[in-house]
Amino acid sequence: MSVTPATLGGHAEGARARTRTRAPADPLPMLRRALVYVLLSFAAFLSVFPFIWMIIGATNRSADIIRGKASFGTHLFDNAVTFFTQVDAVRIFWNSGFIAIVGTILTLLISSLAGYGFEMFRSRVRERIFALLLLLLSIPFAAMMVPLFVMFSQAKLTNTFIAVILPTVASIFIIFYFRQATKAFPSELRDAAKIDGLKEWQIFLFVYLPVMRSTYAAATIIVFMANWNNYLWPLIVLQTAENKTITLILSALTSAYTPDYGMILFGTVLATLPTLVIFFLLQRRFVEGMLGAVK
Repeated sequence: MSVTPATLGGHAEGARARTRTRAPADPLPMLRRALVYVLLSFAAFLSVFPFIWMIIGATNRSADIIRGKASFGTHLFDNAVTFFTQVDAVRIFWNSGFIAIVGTILTLLISSLAGYGFEMFRSRVRERIFALLLLLLSIPFAAMMVPLFVMFSQAKLTNTFIAVILPTVASIFIIFYFRQATKAFPSELRDAAKIDGLKEWQIFLFVYLPVMRSTYAAATIIVFMANWNNYLWPLIVLQTAENKTITLILSALTSAYTPDYGMILFGTVLATLPTLVIFFLLQRRFVEGMLGAVK
């Protein structure tokens, strides 16, 4: 069929007619989306503001911080010199790093084994034992501090890193987390591994661990941050200055008669860096692990 100017004109007129009769767009969804973005932006600002304020404070003098100065200063180098003069930074970061890394490795190993066992091995009392563990989560740590301290004192383990690490290695929350994640583990892989002749410990190491790497990444971030920021229990069992962690040192600096807030905030920035590095290195796996992804 040939196309004539009259035909083109008719099509154009029909398109304009349809445009005129089209219903106007509903502004309510757009308003809802805009409100969501505003609320999320406000929440993000509230989350990031303390970190921004900490960085700004690390560049100012203590007097400027007390006055509420909200702009960058020129005293970052002075605060750094003061911090490294008053604090044995290498020693305290080694203490915190050793406790956090060793505690994280042991917690992941023991808790993942427990979560794997609770899900893979069936027995009549399994659910009762697991329910008892969950019930123990309701007991505050403050109620267990005195018995724990007495036990470690009798074992002559006070003022040692072992006393800080041991109470954290069997984390009930991480056991629960691994058991829930193991529910998504394909049972066909375990059955196939058994047919191939693998023993249970080989299945755990060579099949379960690679498949659940996202779960391990998410648990690593959670456990490392908890161990790195641990304050109350190390305050009780670590009694000498050479064994103190970064959280204890910063707390001691803030309790001085005239605290140097610029120097303290500089130390706080340094103390925050390891957890930020761990989070950004494992960020993608963290999201997958929290969503229960199994690959």
